[in-house]
Amino acid sequence: MASEFAAPTPEAIPIHCVAAAELPQMLERVTKPQATWAMAQGFTAKAGASLCLPGEDGAIAKVVLGTGTGSWDRFTLGRAIARLPDGTYALRDGLSEDATRETALGYLLECYRFGRYKPNPGPKARLIAPQGIEAARLAKLADGAALACDLINTPANDMGPPALEAAFRALATRFGADVTVITGDELLTQNFPLIHTVGRAAADAPRLLDLRWGDPDAPKVTLVGKGVCFDTGGLNLKPGGSMGLMKKDMGGAANAMALAHMIMAARLPVRLRLLVPAVENAVSAGAFRPQDVLTSRKGLTVEINNTDAEGRLVLADALALADEDAPDLTISLATLTGAARVALGPDLPPYFCDDDALCADLDRATAQAKDPLWRLPFWQPYEKMIEPDIADIDNAPKGGFAGAITAALFLRRFVEAAGAYIHIDLYGWTPSDLPGRPKGGACQGPRALFEMLEARYGRG
Repeated sequence: MASEFAAPTPEAIPIHCVAAAELPQMLERVTKPQATWAMAQGFTAKAGASLCLPGEDGAIAKVVLGTGTGSWDRFTLGRAIARLPDGTYALRDGLSEDATRETALGYLLECYRFGRYKPNPGPKARLIAPQGIEAARLAKLADGAALACDLINTPANDMGPPALEAAFRALATRFGADVTVITGDELLTQNFPLIHTVGRAAADAPRLLDLRWGDPDAPKVTLVGKGVCFDTGGLNLKPGGSMGLMKKDMGGAANAMALAHMIMAARLPVRLRLLVPAVENAVSAGAFRPQDVLTSRKGLTVEINNTDAEGRLVLADALALADEDAPDLTISLATLTGAARVALGPDLPPYFCDDDALCADLDRATAQAKDPLWRLPFWQPYEKMIEPDIADIDNAPKGGFAGAITAALFLRRFVEAAGAYIHIDLYGWTPSDLPGRPKGGACQGPRALFEMLEARYGRG
């Protein structure tokens, strides 16, 4: 679903934002019947509360939108606008430039609906782009977020590896990017053994999706997204309760594709590469087993202590390929560990990076984009936890401690030539409806990463 602002019109209904402390003064500036109406409704200008004030003809003449005491959950005001009655609206006053931008983006994100399987109409309220914001840029960010949500919300029967490939190719076609795909046993021929091993038990063949876009002489930015289209856990079968949401296990790929969409739509001056290992971790006679020892593309041997830790395996081969190109920056996105959720919950993905200057840039970008991430360490002393007796590394260290960190350390073993590396362990799902974040598939990280890349490499 496209996210867009309404066309300007002089008939737009004005929205006046007011803090709780300023409400008495505001009521002195409206008509007496309107002030009486506001008091009768018990309006206190609580953050996100809205009040429609009637004109002499009984139609809505203006809207008062509460900003409370000056602090509110992100996108609260955008949701309040989206929930207004049918009409075209325009923000007039009462917000800072930053709050206006957040509210406008929140409105666009609130307009998202997943309607593939039943009608799911969006808001009837239409918002004109506020003056002073980059409306087209915000729309591109919202469109990218909608792409991620659509891909994650689609169940695995309609979003297996072939369908993910089709969506990948459609993204490339839209922006004139080049695509190559390596499928099935050709993965073995071209030395992607881990991707092949994880996906070989499924009815749909595993594949590696590879997109390239932009000036070959520009700074190289490579994105790697985990594309496990459904994860049964393999022979270490998940319990039913844990398997229920595994259509979202390709959330890393969906978010990497969303970020690629934003980069290409904005024509950032980078040489973009997007890699997605697309597989299904299924159970059949061909499934890989606990205690198997596998050899990766990089040559490192991996002891399999849990077939449910498959995401880091497919990422390992893709990261090794990315590293052969020596990018200036490699970014991996994956729904990788439950440990990250235990540590930070579903709404705050951790990121890992050794470059302090890059981290400072990303931290600033998360605040600006209202897209939170939290830095966790590549903790060097835990390296020994991923080193088993009979192979170079272990895909699932025993003990259960620091699971997000040990997974990140595993991935870092496959990144040596990149100028910098960021890994994001995201959830890819919003468990309950929130402002600008409907229940279901979630875009987590791309807006912050885009903000950081734009600041770092310049605009197109």
